[in-house]
Amino acid sequence: MAADDGRATAALDETLKPFQERASEAELRIAKLEALLYNQAGPNSGSEASSSAMKHLQSKLDAVSAECLTEKEKNKKLIIENEKLQYRITHLIRAIKEAESR
Repeated sequence: MAADDGRATAALDETLKPFQERASEAELRIAKLEALLYNQAGPNSGSEASSSAMKHLQSKLDAVSAECLTEKEKNKKLIIENEKLQYRITHLIRAIKEAESR
């Protein structure tokens, strides 16, 4: 039974080997990119640019959120108005049928 466990582990290791190699290669590429980015931008030069970009994106997000809330309110009012009109139509149809049956 121990031999079967050993073979299963070896088979699993062999199956996972290509994935482990790809993960290691990806980690190396990421480390190289991080080093390149650090060398180009310097240790703190990107923080002002990213802070400005974040503020810009946050302001856009706030504007879109406000617009979305406004549209939701309009939609809610239209739904209520539509329900009232449907109610009136139902009663008008009923009144017409009653008048015709007389």
